[in-house]
Amino acid sequence: MSVDPDCLFCKIVAGEIPCERLYEDDEILAFRDINPQAPFHALLIPKIHLATLNDLEPEHAGMVGRLFLVARLLAKEHDLPGYRVVINTNPEGGQVIYHVHMHLLGGRQMKAGLG
Repeated sequence: MSVDPDCLFCKIVAGEIPCERLYEDDEILAFRDINPQAPFHALLIPKIHLATLNDLEPEHAGMVGRLFLVARLLAKEHDLPGYRVVINTNPEGGQVIYHVHMHLLGGRQMKAGLG
């Protein structure tokens, strides 16, 4: 499994940094964001290190699909009738931590649009 010893999320996967785990399987870890932007804000990450969406290869397609399925599962478990999923890529896209991750936000009315 590919890991980056300097990556914050790789350290969370390894158990070196604690988190409030919401879901875990062999490929995916989901945990609460420590700086929530909504009443419910989780981060879903692959357990392998991929810096950005631009690093995805065809063999990662199953894992990416599982991220969305886990988002749906967590939304159901946390009674979110509507929710938003976001993946930021590179500085221009708002990415701060260079390990692919999905934000799952809910628990309040989200603003319409893409901005």
